Formats: sequence, structure tokens, C-alpha cells
Amino acid sequence: MGRAFEFRKARKMKRWSAMSKAFTRIGKDIVMAVKEGGPDPASNSRLRAVIQNAKSVNMPKDNVERAIKKASDKTQGDYKEVIFEGYAPHGIAILVETATDNNTRTVANVRSYFNKCDGSLGTSGSVVFMFDHTCNFRINAEGLDAEEVELEFIDYGAEEVFADDDGILIYAPFESFGAIQSALEEKGIEILSSGFERIPQVTKQLSPEQAADVEKLLEKLEEDDDVQYVYHTMQETED
Repeated sequence: MGRAFEFRKARKMKRWSAMSKAFTRIGKDIVMAVKEGGPDPASNSRLRAVIQNAKSVNMPKDNVERAIKKASDKTQGDYKEVIFEGYAPHGIAILVETATDNNTRTVANVRSYFNKCDGSLGTSGSVVFMFDHTCNFRINAEGLDAEEVELEFIDYGAEEVFADDDGILIYAPFESFGAIQSALEEKGIEILSSGFERIPQVTKQLSPEQAADVEKLLEKLEEDDDVQYVYHTMQETED
């Protein structure tokens, strides 16, 4: 097993799996997908992927349809994807992905969280190189073998494939998303969910007291409505 497996294993039972903000995140993803490629999932691959993710977190179909309709309204503002980079206490690199309709507000809020928690907001490019930008697909494992899937999808960019209790996971570089999505659809393999993650190349182990300092910043960032995902280089352990 590689880094993607260990990364997923360590995070599985943590805040990331709670998805308390899942509907808000997906609602923004729908707006951005519709603005980019239109409201028809048949011709908009990005929207198809978001709808799959909505199903995976049990977002009601009516909510999805309302979000698509709202996003199609020309008066609906768009969200801009903005990345923030910085450091938490004890040298932990932080990468924050946001989707915002008011960048001034988001910048001010993110900066204040870093300042209040003894961190420092960095410049563009200061920590992003410490993370590998990956895409992932969770597929229905029925009738499939993870090793065979890996062999079949290496040519499409797959780097790591493994099974867990919820299906088979495929990890690949960010740039391989479209090719793998198309191949899965063409082969009639059910995609349960898909997305993107930033996997730290190296992690740093902290004492419980030091980790608590970093957690304060992570919690403040994750509670912000403009924040979609937060990644860091602190070594995580399974609960």
C-alpha cells in the first residue's frame, strides 16, 4: 500500500468523514459546475461528478435539482476558487481551499484565524509544493477485483487502487481525472463518488500538546463557510 492508502486510512474516522458541511460544499460545487458547463449533466462531466457526490452523502434529489435551477439563474453570482497557504504553530504547513463570492471577506477571515492561533499566512506557492494534487474515485466493488482494476486503469493514469468497506478507491494525479471518469463511464462501472485531495509528501509528528495548538487553527478554518477543504502536514493517527 502507498501513501494514498495511509492518508485515507488515517483520515477516515476524523473530522473529514463527518462531512458536517457537505451540503454547503456540494451546493457551491453545483454552482461552479453549472456556470462552467451548463445545467445538463449529460453534457457536463463536472456536474455529473458533483451529483454523484451528492448521492454519496445522501443529499436529497430535490436539493440537488433546486441548486441546479438556482445556479442556472443569470442573477446567481459565481464562486471563485481561491487557495491560501501558510503555517500553523510548530512548523506545520497548511493549505486551505475556499470557494467564495467575496474574496475580500475570505482573505480577512483566513488571515485572522492564522494570526489568532499563532500561525502565519504565507504567499502563493509557499507550501503548495509540499502536497501532491490527486484525484480519486470510489467505485462499486461488486464483481470487481482491486488488483484487476489497477492493471486496467494504469493506462489512464491510476497510481494506487485499494479496497475498503465502502468500495474500491482509485487514486491518480489531478490531471488524470477526465480520462479515468470517461473510462469508468464507458465500461459501465458505477462511480459512487469522486473528488480531489492534496496528499502531504512528508508529515511531521507532534506531541499531544503541540497537536492541540494546530487543531485550534484547523477548527477555526473548517468552521468558516467559505472554506471547502483544509490540508496539513501534521501526522495523523487513527482514533
